[in-house]
Amino acid sequence: MMKYIFILSLLSCISMSSFAKDDVSNKQELFIAQLINQQTKQQISVRKSISSILARYPEQIDKVLKVALRLHPKKYKQIMLGSLDAEPVHACNVMELFLNEGIATSTELVRIVVEAEPAYAQEILNTAALHDPENMEELVRVTIQTEPLHSRALLSNTMTSFPDKMVDILSGLIKELPEKVSKWVSYTFLLFPDSGEQIVTTAISSTNESHNQEIIKAAINAGLEKDLAFSAAIDGGAPLASLTTTD
Repeated sequence: MMKYIFILSLLSCISMSSFAKDDVSNKQELFIAQLINQQTKQQISVRKSISSILARYPEQIDKVLKVALRLHPKKYKQIMLGSLDAEPVHACNVMELFLNEGIATSTELVRIVVEAEPAYAQEILNTAALHDPENMEELVRVTIQTEPLHSRALLSNTMTSFPDKMVDILSGLIKELPEKVSKWVSYTFLLFPDSGEQIVTTAISSTNESHNQEIIKAAINAGLEKDLAFSAAIDGGAPLASLTTTD
C-alpha cells in the first residue's frame, strides 16, 4: 500500500513539474510576443525588433523565432536577417529552424543566409543538403551564385561530405559557372579518380556544346583513356563532330 501511495505521489510530482515547465514556457512566449507587438506599434521594423530582442535574450533564440514566425509569417526574411544580425555564429541553427518550419523553400533560405553571412556558406549548404538532399544540384547552384569566391572549397568539401551526390554537385557548379568547366572536371577527378566516365558524361550534359573539347581534354589530362573519354562524352549527348578535333 505504501509503495502504491509513493508511486502515485511520484507521478503527481512529475505531472506538476511538467505543467510548471509548460506554464513557464507559455509565459516566456507571451512575453516575447508582447515585446514584438510593442515594438511593431512603435514603427520598429521586424528585423530590428528581432535583432534587439535576441541581443538581450540570446538564449531564447528558438522561442523568439517561432513566436515571430507565428506573428509575422510573411516577413520570414526580415525575421531571419534580424536573428543573423544579432547572432551570426548561429547561422546554421537559424537555418535549421527555418527549414523545419517549412516557411520557404530550402534554396530561398540558402540564398538569404549565404548572402547575409557568406563566411558560413559551406556550413549553410551542408545544413540545407541534409534537410533536402534531393535538391542538391539547385542548392549548390544557389550557394555558388550567392558566394562565388570559394567555389573550389565548396566543391571539395561538399563532395567529401556527400560523395553519393557527386553528380548533382558537379552539375550545379557547371551550370552556375560554365566558364570554369575544365577546372571542375579536373578537381572532381582528384576526388573521384575511378569515376572518370561518369564525370565526363555529367559535365557534357550540364553545359553546351562549345565546352565539349575542353571537358575531354581535362579528362584525358586527368588520366582517363581517350577512347573512354569520347565514349562517355557521346553518352552525355555530345555530337561526334564536336569532339573530332581534340588531340
